[in-house]
Amino acid sequence: MWNLNWFSQNKLPDFWKRYSDYFRYKLPLDIDGVRFVVLDTETTGLDPVKDRILSLGCVGLFANKISVADSLEIYLAQDQFNTETVAVHGILKNGKFHKQTEQEAIEQLLPFLKNAVIVAHHAAFDLTVLNNTLRRLSLPKLKNKVLDTGVLFKKTTLCPSSEPHYSLDDLCDLFSIKKHDRHTAAGDAFLTAILFLKITAQLKRANPALNLKDLLFNKPTHGLI
Repeated sequence: MWNLNWFSQNKLPDFWKRYSDYFRYKLPLDIDGVRFVVLDTETTGLDPVKDRILSLGCVGLFANKISVADSLEIYLAQDQFNTETVAVHGILKNGKFHKQTEQEAIEQLLPFLKNAVIVAHHAAFDLTVLNNTLRRLSLPKLKNKVLDTGVLFKKTTLCPSSEPHYSLDDLCDLFSIKKHDRHTAAGDAFLTAILFLKITAQLKRANPALNLKDLLFNKPTHGLI
């Protein structure tokens, strides 16, 4: 019998195959041995299917420390553009930043991500727009495990049960995080990285043996966006 999966894998470009190779081995359970990549996107709007990525910011986190040297910022060229959202993100269609095509951006993102655990605030939105970008390039979805700081916060004793969602602004205020470069992808990724460290510190107080499985385990949730 022919292995159809083998054929589909061999039709994929080399940069995707190199990315896939990083997932041959299991991640360690000890979170100090796991590389996290905190990620944020700025988009043309809030429809994760229709809208497009304007910019992408990532920062690496390892052994409970943010590594500014392990960071990535990408601006994408725009076929579609929504002038109404410029006041939020400040990115002009023909602004000063060097802009890449979707394929160039993905070819730069995947080797940066490797098999890291992705962290994002309201991660469902960012992952949906990224996976839709991959789909337009005839590529599979991202293979990385994903953590949502909004969901993780609900595991802490600081979370009142009455609120279904918490914005990044809400949680920055709660944890006294200064909101520099808010509504830039790189700036929001850095804020989310600080937030992630503060949330995991809270979780470790309650459970000193906290591991990656504990972070990844979620009760059924709805409407992360």
